Amino acid sequence: MKYYIVIPAHNEQDLIGLTLQSLVSQTVLPSKVVVVNDNSTDKTEEVVLSFAKENPYISVVNKTSDAIHMPGSKVIQAFQKGFETLDSDYDIIVKIDGDLIFPPNYFETIIKHFESDSKVGMAGGFCYIDKNGEWVLENLTDKDHIRGALKAYRKETYQQIGGLRPAMGWDTVDELLCKYYDWKIITDESLHVKHLKPTGANYNKTARYKQGEAFYTLGYGFWITAIASAKLAMMKKKPFLFLDYIKGFMKAKSAKTPLLVTPEQAKFIRNYRLQKMKKKLI
Repeated sequence: MKYYIVIPAHNEQDLIGLTLQSLVSQTVLPSKVVVVNDNSTDKTEEVVLSFAKENPYISVVNKTSDAIHMPGSKVIQAFQKGFETLDSDYDIIVKIDGDLIFPPNYFETIIKHFESDSKVGMAGGFCYIDKNGEWVLENLTDKDHIRGALKAYRKETYQQIGGLRPAMGWDTVDELLCKYYDWKIITDESLHVKHLKPTGANYNKTARYKQGEAFYTLGYGFWITAIASAKLAMMKKKPFLFLDYIKGFMKAKSAKTPLLVTPEQAKFIRNYRLQKMKKKLI
């Protein structure tokens, strides 16, 4: 199976080389790697071009955008720019961040998951962060969720879910739509990926409300949002974030912000989330 990778990158000169080195060291190499240099003011492009010289399947696309780092929209707009430069001769499309180090067998293992079952729509490993010299699981989500930093999609799945949404919540709605269309999602705990910059390290205050807005646009409704917000605030060990998330939800509701899903999909999502919550209580 052929896989293409798109890497949105903003000012990643110190880390993108480590990511690319881990990609060119894979036991099964990617057919194409596009790095989208998104408004960088450092030497990100030069680092990528030095890899492209030795590895012709690597290329760089330059994009100008707002320098403010807002979760969701900026990164997916950059991804889209890179995706548009690719042909459709792939089996798996991968979106990764430019601050990861993959083990050499990562993509060989991911391909095996897709080959083992034609109903597997998405697959991924787990992010680990450095804590006092030890690599520990970046425990922000449930074990059945693939982190936005390393998403791999079967081509047919990617097309059926309508690609990625340029909004916060994109990396949840993709999986919920996978479930809606009856695709399987595989998370492989044996695949440890080093995440060099912890998630959310650069988000500004406005971004804090975005999570609540994302819950609204996923069609969660108030009570599921409240439970999800409490859980996330506790996982991040910042209880006051709960209030920010609820404020974001209410703001989006009063502004009648459009949902990322259809009413039918939103109903399915609410039922699915409620079932999952009930299972945890039993």
